[in-house]
Amino acid sequence: MRYRPIPAVVYKQIRKNFASELAPKSLAIFNSNDIYPISADSTLPFAQHRDIFYLCGVDQEESILVIFPDAFEEKHREILFVKETNDHIAVWEGAKLTKKQTTELSGIETVYWLSEFERIFQELSSQCDCFYLNTNEHYRQAVETQTREDRFISWCKNKYPAHKVGKSNPILQKLRSVKTPEEIAQIQQACDITEKGFRRVLSFIEPGVWEYEIEAELAHEFLRNRSKGFAYTPIIASGNNANVLHYTENNKQCHDGDLVLMDVAAEYGNYSSDLTRTVPISGRFSDRQKQVYEAVLRVKKEATKMLVPGTIWKEYHIEVGKIMTSELIQLGLLDKKSVHDKNPAYKKYFMHGTSHHMGLDTHDYGLLHLPMEANMVFTVEPGIYIPDEGFGIRLEDDVVIQSEGEPLNLMASIPIEIEEIETLMNA
Repeated sequence: MRYRPIPAVVYKQIRKNFASELAPKSLAIFNSNDIYPISADSTLPFAQHRDIFYLCGVDQEESILVIFPDAFEEKHREILFVKETNDHIAVWEGAKLTKKQTTELSGIETVYWLSEFERIFQELSSQCDCFYLNTNEHYRQAVETQTREDRFISWCKNKYPAHKVGKSNPILQKLRSVKTPEEIAQIQQACDITEKGFRRVLSFIEPGVWEYEIEAELAHEFLRNRSKGFAYTPIIASGNNANVLHYTENNKQCHDGDLVLMDVAAEYGNYSSDLTRTVPISGRFSDRQKQVYEAVLRVKKEATKMLVPGTIWKEYHIEVGKIMTSELIQLGLLDKKSVHDKNPAYKKYFMHGTSHHMGLDTHDYGLLHLPMEANMVFTVEPGIYIPDEGFGIRLEDDVVIQSEGEPLNLMASIPIEIEEIETLMNA
């Protein structure tokens, strides 16, 4: 691995927290992701399932984690099954984790080869009443592909129909939403790498460059700083492309007088960062661009202040909508007569949410009906999109809710004020 892993003691505490939420005589199982085929013998790069990684730190395919607090033998209360390496694999792919390395990463003492799974699982099944299975219940999920976890769930239900079934996801939604100090440090590292990429492109952007060239500059800086690359598909949207919220073509030339919206960020150790900045391709904002930019920035600053313990996500977005409405009126984009509650007028120019949980996933776990808590990490990303004027502006930082006071901005050192951006672009 190219990143520095979180200490095993952290994973031990996370598993202890998870195990405390299980019903008596219950066993929870977690599977790695598949390596997904493209065609012929090609595959996508492996990306570990975030839940098993969160619980044990093992970043390898074909791994299985079992957590069984009431197992008869203490050694079977936490088990990892990993793929056994051999000389052929070592030559062609590189050696896989040894049992000792697996224990060092995870803090789990009992490690078996994957080939032993069914035998050990059969033994453990006679000691438990309930299997906690891991389904994807994220509010934004739209998965059509059958996953390795899906196949295991089908196999388990067919082979052990008399067992009760519980759900791990609601437990993980709550646990994963509140970050440990070590997790926040990983996210901060991702943010720091993102800053290096952003500062690099400020001196690169000028009329005539192509969006994909900007993407390439960012990728270069991310990779050379121990990131695997982008935390999500990068958006490099110049001119009117910024008014397509999930524009990822990145294939247009940047023109004098236009803005370029960059929603791009690095990952580090499987943890995401999430940044958006909008800058002038010529190095100077026009007066109108400045007006809209400053309005977005004011909304961002006011929204950030509201991210405190006790805030309810839905109510927060209503309040941000009121602030945005006021700014749009000042910009002449709305008039007071057009503002009404049932279909908020501001959504014509600001149609997405302001904040989402962030962590191991860019849109991370979090139960949105529960009050916000200290050490949750959120994005803050208001925007104003004006197709008729040929530009859109979005600004985004990642913040950590504090037990008292305003959130900690993990991206506070990344330029955002107009004067600083113009100075750096014209240095």
